[in-house]
Amino acid sequence: MTELFIKNMVCNRCSMVVRQELLNIGLEPIAIELGMASVAGEISPALRKKLVNNLAVVGFELLDNAKSKLLDQIKTVIIQRIHHSGPLEMTVNWSQLISSELNHEYKYLSSLFSSVEGMTIAHYIILQKIERVKELLSYQERSLTEIAYQLGYSSVQHLSLQFKKTTGQTPSQYASSEMMKEQRNPLDSI
Repeated sequence: MTELFIKNMVCNRCSMVVRQELLNIGLEPIAIELGMASVAGEISPALRKKLVNNLAVVGFELLDNAKSKLLDQIKTVIIQRIHHSGPLEMTVNWSQLISSELNHEYKYLSSLFSSVEGMTIAHYIILQKIERVKELLSYQERSLTEIAYQLGYSSVQHLSLQFKKTTGQTPSQYASSEMMKEQRNPLDSI
């Protein structure tokens, strides 16, 4: 069995695309999760090169460097928690959560993330939360109070201040703008 770490896998559709790319080149996927795929057997250098090229065409990158893998795993934990799970508790201890998920000390993970990404993990979490707020606002199914609760904000005011600081608009201005859908960012580009 070979484990592959794949950058930019941020949703279930990404997993489906990766599965299809693996099958297209004759590899047998055993398990696929966000940021990772396991395939049966070993992969020859020629097949690995083909996989790298095929994944690049559909917006993914095969990671070889251990630090790159770890960085992608940090992002995957955050994205999974914010975009693909239930309501966040107001008291989420992100440092503890990330550290325990990845079996590394948070100080090391934080330092690595900041040095490579040019921002702190806390800032990355805020950016992901704001993208989730944009998504939920675009559906027009929940009030701002419900969105604030779902994303673990202590109040609507806290969410609104963070949203304005990040986007330059209040959530209400954003929700009423004509370009609402154009202003969202793909998760893998944050």
